[in-house]
Amino acid sequence: MNIGFIGCGNMGKAMVSGIIKNDLVPARNIFASVKTEGSLISLKESFGINAFTENSAVSRVSDILILAVKPGLFGDVIEGIRNHIKDDALIISIAAGQTTERITEFFKKDIRLIRAMPNTPALIGKGMTGYCCKDNVSAEDKALAGRILSCFGTAINVPESMMDLVTAVSGSSPAYIYMVIEAMMDFAVSKGMDPEEARTFVCTSVTGAAAMVSETGETPLKLRQNVCSPGGTTIEAVNVFTERDLQGIIKEGMEACLEKSKKM
Repeated sequence: MNIGFIGCGNMGKAMVSGIIKNDLVPARNIFASVKTEGSLISLKESFGINAFTENSAVSRVSDILILAVKPGLFGDVIEGIRNHIKDDALIISIAAGQTTERITEFFKKDIRLIRAMPNTPALIGKGMTGYCCKDNVSAEDKALAGRILSCFGTAINVPESMMDLVTAVSGSSPAYIYMVIEAMMDFAVSKGMDPEEARTFVCTSVTGAAAMVSETGETPLKLRQNVCSPGGTTIEAVNVFTERDLQGIIKEGMEACLEKSKKM
């Protein structure tokens, strides 16, 4: 089985790394196309995969073809490869906002297609990916896609109607959390804490809080209440956040992200 990547930037590299580390296929069965000779050499040296500067060279040999290019390039890229893909190739797209219907129209023929939305923590093997499948995708193909997408984190199959929401909830959400971490670190440093110590205190606290939600089964509300003793220190901060409607601001931002994904 040959797996091909049209485009192999940071997300593509994360996927390649995960596939190799999980022994899904050997490096010699992975093919990727990139724009420059420098990127081509880097991919070969870093992963030992086959790399080309022509998209068609990858399309011709791939049993599974992963489209890892920006949404704005989809039309031109697909026009250049649609006559070169294998008839039975399974296509996986990781572009935001590109529906299975639109991607199929770009190919101008019926294709076996899976649409996925990973996020950047995939770069360290801790990604979250939602994916959906066209009706003509078999159970075997769906399971295979799940194995590929799980090579760099967690992957969950959802209806396509949920994919724009997946973008807002997980695809884009690392940026929201980075803003919180940045504010907390900046505050700590402004009060005299060493920057590296601030990084450790804040990041460990954030990952620990997330683990409490995922592993205890308690609601975030209950866990927050457990920390907020009446008359204590935590409730003072939470009262300020509540007065400023922090949760409402977060939801408003996610709504804007959702609407943008729908319009892409």
